[in-house]
Amino acid sequence: MAIKLKTTEQIARMRAAGQVVSEVLRHLGELVRPGVTTKELDEEAERMTLAAGGECLFKGVPGRGGPFPGSICASINEEVVHGIPGPRRIRDGDIVSIDFGIRLAGWCGDAARTFIVGDVQEKTRRLVEVTRNALAMVVDMVRPGGKWSDLAGIMQNYIESEGFSVVREFVGHGIGADMHEDPKVPNFVSRELVANDIALVEGIVLAVEPMVNTGSPAVEYAPDGWTVLTKDRKPSAHFEQTLAVTGDGVEVLTGDR
Repeated sequence: MAIKLKTTEQIARMRAAGQVVSEVLRHLGELVRPGVTTKELDEEAERMTLAAGGECLFKGVPGRGGPFPGSICASINEEVVHGIPGPRRIRDGDIVSIDFGIRLAGWCGDAARTFIVGDVQEKTRRLVEVTRNALAMVVDMVRPGGKWSDLAGIMQNYIESEGFSVVREFVGHGIGADMHEDPKVPNFVSRELVANDIALVEGIVLAVEPMVNTGSPAVEYAPDGWTVLTKDRKPSAHFEQTLAVTGDGVEVLTGDR
C-alpha cells in the first residue's frame, strides 16, 4: 500500500471540503420526505456544491454501468450503495441512504447518511440505529498507535451481535486529493486485513463507511450496472465519515459543527 499521510495544512483543506459535505447532507435530510424524487435531491446537492465553489466527486465516474450520472448516490431500502438518482419518489416507510462527496480547492470530503421516512418497520429502524452506532463507536476509539483490525473487529462483532450482517464486497478507503486512495478500509476482519493491517498514525485520513444488511451480507448489481442490491432484497443502511487521525485522537472532517 502507498498510504499518503496528510499535513496539518492539507487536513485543514479537507476539513473545508468536509464541512460542505456535512452541510449538504444535513440539508438533504431536511428535504427527504414522501413525494420528493431522488433527482430533486441530486439537483439541490449540485446547486449547493457549485455555490460553495466545489465540484461533485461522483458525477462522471466511470463504471460498469457507464459514467455515473448523478451528484449523489441515493439508495432506497434494499439498495445498498450507488443508487442512481432519478424520478423515483420517496414513500412513507422508506429508508434513504445518501452518499455524497466533493472536491474543494483540490481536496476531497466524502460522507453518507441513512434517513428514516415516516412509519418505518421497527427492525429496519433498528438497522439504521445499529449502523449509525457502529460508526460512532469506532470514531470514539480511533487513536494514533492503534490497528484498524482491532476496530473493524469491534464494529463487526457489535453489528452481528445485533442480528445484522456486514457487507463484504464494498469497504471504506483512504482519501485526500483523490476520492479513493490507499488503504482499503474494511468493516470486518479478514485474513487479508490481519496480514496487511492499517497502522493508525498521525496524518492518515480514512473514509470509514459501514454498510449493514438486515439479512444476508450477499449483494448483487441491478441491471443499470451501478445500483448494488441485497440479494435477499431486505433493507440495508449506510453511514460514512471522513476521519483524520491527529496527534492525540481523531477529527471527524465531515462532522456537524
